[in-house]
Formats: sequence, structure tokens, C-alpha cells
Amino acid sequence: MMKRRLTALALALGLTLSLAACGGGTTGTADSPAPNTGDPAPASSAPAAEESDVAYIKEKGTLVVGITEFAPMDYQDENGEWIGFDADMARLVADALGVEVEFSLIEWGSKLMELDSKTVDCLWNGMTITDEITGGASATVPYAVNAQVVVVKSDVAEDYQTAESLADLNFAVETGSAGEAAAQEAGLTYVGVSDQATALMEVSSNTADACIVDLLMAGAMIGEGTSYPDLTFTVRLTEEDYGVGCRKGSDLTDFINEQFKILYADGTIMELAEQYGIAENIVPQE
Repeated sequence: MMKRRLTALALALGLTLSLAACGGGTTGTADSPAPNTGDPAPASSAPAAEESDVAYIKEKGTLVVGITEFAPMDYQDENGEWIGFDADMARLVADALGVEVEFSLIEWGSKLMELDSKTVDCLWNGMTITDEITGGASATVPYAVNAQVVVVKSDVAEDYQTAESLADLNFAVETGSAGEAAAQEAGLTYVGVSDQATALMEVSSNTADACIVDLLMAGAMIGEGTSYPDLTFTVRLTEEDYGVGCRKGSDLTDFINEQFKILYADGTIMELAEQYGIAENIVPQE
């Protein structure tokens, strides 16, 4: 009898311990800290994936580039493939990382949110290095210089050659862009649109008197022999630098800077700049 009682007690105790162990497994999570046993945790020689954007990008196999449609930097050819100076440069950097490149059209006004949420890995779209960018992201060294210019119909261009003459015009500007910042700084009346290409369309269709776009875009898309032969640019409102935007503290910034040096030294950057008509805008990478 005593032997049976001891056996039953042992079985009950074993069942209790088993249930306790199962209960601990179901209430814990992958992020829960391990119980403190008094022993030091094993050291790891590899940094956590989130500490290195380069490692994160290599692991997932893609470099996702946030863009808007902006010739001659990012635009689609007749086959729907993204081309342009920035698009081609992004492909070369992706090659150096050993990954594929993926272009993602974003709302430029939400660019920092897209970056922080890891929807995109970088912003590479003729991006002006502004206080907004340096405050909320990490910017590469400048690779090109640019200006914000006023675009109007050619037949009225003579009337709008000075900043003072612009006061009564209604402008279209890309939301969240350097053009919008220039309009605000100059105290101009404007409406925000999705991208610079749309801003040009607003002027061409007479739904806006003028727009503010990047000089590089104006050179590629307006005037004789272009998509908008009836448009021209007049006043330069600002001078600025282009860079690539990465997450704050990202090691991708340094990686791209190093690729700029390599691609400038071997002539690739100037070759692409000549191809897309922006050679005079390129900043030497020493």
C-alpha cells in the first residue's frame, strides 16, 4: 500500500512539474528576457541586424529606393523600366551590395516616415539636402548642385524676370519639396501637388500661372524639343545640393559615400552625367 501511495505521489509531482514547464512556454514571447540564472549571458561577436542597414539590406536581398517621377533623375522608359542618373547610380550601389534594386514611388511629403518605417531603404530622387533631411535622416555628401526655378508660359516670360514680379501669381509645387520651401520663403501663393511633373502639367494646362521645379528637371522637360515646348524658366529662387537620404545613423550613408568616390574615380559618374545632360551639375568626389 505504501509503495502504491509513493508511486501515485511521484506521478502527481511529475505531472505538476510538466504542466508548469508547459505553462512557462506558452506565456513567454520571443522578445521576453531569459530568466536570470546568475550566469553571464554569452557574448555575441556579430552586431544585431537592426544596428546595420547594410547587413539588413544584404540579408533581405533588395535595396528599396524611394522616388518620385523626376526626369532626368528617375523616370520610366518605353518599357516601364526606371532609368535616369539617380536610378542608374542606385543600381550600381545595389550591385556593390550584392542585392537587387527596387524602386518605390512615394509621396514626397511623407519621405521621412517611409524611411523610418523601413518601407524604403533610402531616398534617391534629386533630393535637396535641407534642414529637414539633416534633422530627421542621414544625408550623403553632395553629388550634384541644383536650383529651384520658376516656370511660366513662354509668351508671358518677359513679365516675370524678378522675384518681385511673382507676387500675384498662383503656383503649383510638389508637396514636401524644396520647391514648396522656396515658395513659402518667398511668400508666394501656391497649391501642393503630388510631384514636379504634375506641377508642370498644371502650368501647361493653365490651371496654375507658374510652378517651381528643380533646374535639372526644367532643363530636361521644358522648352523647344521637349514635352513642354510652350514653357520656360525665369527666376532662380534658391541654390542647393543634392544628396541621398538614409536612416538616421545608418551605415548605408558611408557605404554610398565610398561608392561615389569609386564611381567618380573610374569615370562612371561623369559618363552617366553626360548621358543624362547634367555634367555641369556634378560635384567632384575626392
